[in-house]
Amino acid sequence: MGLSWQQGPLSAGAIGHFLTPEPLPQRLLFAERLRRRMRVKFNDTWIADSEDVIVLHEPGRYPVAYFPREDIEQHALAASGKVTRHKDLGDTAWYTVRAGDRSTERAAWEFTALPEHAAGLQGRIAFAWRAMDAFYEEDERILGHAADPYHRIDIRNTSRTLEVRLGDTVVARSEHPVVLFESGFAPRWYVPRADIDETQLRPVEGQTFCPYKGLCDYFDIGDARRAAWSYGNAYREVDRIGDMVSFEPDQVEVTLDGKRLEPEPGQRVMPHGVDRGLDVDELRTR
Repeated sequence: MGLSWQQGPLSAGAIGHFLTPEPLPQRLLFAERLRRRMRVKFNDTWIADSEDVIVLHEPGRYPVAYFPREDIEQHALAASGKVTRHKDLGDTAWYTVRAGDRSTERAAWEFTALPEHAAGLQGRIAFAWRAMDAFYEEDERILGHAADPYHRIDIRNTSRTLEVRLGDTVVARSEHPVVLFESGFAPRWYVPRADIDETQLRPVEGQTFCPYKGLCDYFDIGDARRAAWSYGNAYREVDRIGDMVSFEPDQVEVTLDGKRLEPEPGQRVMPHGVDRGLDVDELRTR
């Protein structure tokens, strides 16, 4: 998302290009100070607390936060002896994270043989997001991954006509859908429930989680699996799409002003699971 995910400018599937006379390297990494206080909790203990976090944007990965060693609890890390190699940043040493009577192996890492151009990451530790109990900015829990300052969502009303069909069946028809523009993604069109034949929607088990929109529910339409989705309790920042429904154009026929929408390459979404120890009700009421 943002810089390095989906079709962002540093991703492998970027839809734009840099206006330079010479081609850029196939992989570009970008690091910058977060400029926010960030904390990490493990086994009910604050094991990291820093106002000097660096966020690394790496192609095809969510942003990762790196903490100065001096801002990490002294006894929270134990060297595991495991070393791997990062294709751009060299040797990577792995740590067991521990607090009280609990420990998790390979839950943190550090680059130990950085090239000179990446020296800003020297002496910094990153924590595996799912291995920790929680990450916070100030006193607010951050979900999914480190905050990406380059990720943006805009929602716009439109008077264009959107129609959804499965074969000869009209599933939805609306003259006032809303369109959601999200960094790195093609526009997504959402339809009010009043404009949908809800007898065609069959709820299915299994939800995914978006750090920016909340929990997502899915629907089958006829034989089309997970052909529609909805954020029934969308976060307040995007509550305009709350309980509206969007349709997958590679599963059903979606037309906008009579022109069929085609799925764009590189737009399949990698589902994001719920963070460790996070109650689903907490997600709904965030």
